Amino acid sequence: MSGVRARLAALLTGREPVPEGFTGTLEQDERVLADGLGPRGSVVLATDLGLWLPPAASGEGSRRVDWHLVTKATWSGGALEVIEADEVEELEGGVVLLADRPPRRVPLATPGRLPETVHRRVTGAVKDSQHHELGDGGAWFVQRRVPGAGIVIHVRPDPGTDPEAVRTVAAGVGEKLRGAGRP
Repeated sequence: MSGVRARLAALLTGREPVPEGFTGTLEQDERVLADGLGPRGSVVLATDLGLWLPPAASGEGSRRVDWHLVTKATWSGGALEVIEADEVEELEGGVVLLADRPPRRVPLATPGRLPETVHRRVTGAVKDSQHHELGDGGAWFVQRRVPGAGIVIHVRPDPGTDPEAVRTVAAGVGEKLRGAGRP
């Protein structure tokens, strides 16, 4: 599709076109919100479902990180730095334990609206967050909006925090929120 036709289609449908050079596969109803040009001509996309990161040096191909699993994203010095979390375990009370991956820095030669779109989506997924002190450590409890699942409660322990203390508090937090009529 030519550039003019793609722009016109985007205006009429409210959907951005998938940029040439994108190597991932979007879901059928997944909508592109913004894009940027990353390393070696790779494409970085923000969609309504998540952030598509370009292939990594590890050989991993383009992949989507769902918004509720982006712990932190910052824009600085011409690069987007993303900290992604893995869902490690569902604890008592329905709270999901997270573990952060190492930060990934993606330089963007042409950022477009990508940095502000990522910021808006990451902060928009957070309904509430609270830090609880747990003896010699602590943990962040975050309620996040997840498409198709409603509100999910995540807990992300601070480094060095006793895992059993996190489990105990997480069960209590989950029960308290359910008792208050929240998920």
